[in-house]
Amino acid sequence: MIILLSGSAPPTDQIRDQIRGLIASGQLAANDRLPSVRQLAKDLAVAPGTVAKAYRALETERLLITRTGSGTRVSTTATTTRRPVLDAARTLADTSSRAGVDLDTTIQILRAVWTAPGDGTTANEKPATNV
Repeated sequence: MIILLSGSAPPTDQIRDQIRGLIASGQLAANDRLPSVRQLAKDLAVAPGTVAKAYRALETERLLITRTGSGTRVSTTATTTRRPVLDAARTLADTSSRAGVDLDTTIQILRAVWTAPGDGTTANEKPATNV
């Protein structure tokens, strides 16, 4: 498991988001054991409370389970994202990187073109109304 801290988001949020992404992408599977709070805190050079807070948030989301004696593991109910979505995400990441587009801008573009389920409009479009 590789977690890197960068950017302006709080470290707790970065840790939580990256672990969530590792689970969604299938890089962390059900029952996989995560590093202890102390070990991950040492590896990332952050306070143990920062890692503990991220782990607790993921437990609340039912992505992680912590048990005394067996540590913190990925929940058996945590699901991964379907392969076509992962492939498309990797393609978008590769294309954006090659074009020199940063992550934040890529996310903004994705949000702009996202189609709202069922109505065929993008997130930034409002359906026309008849008056």
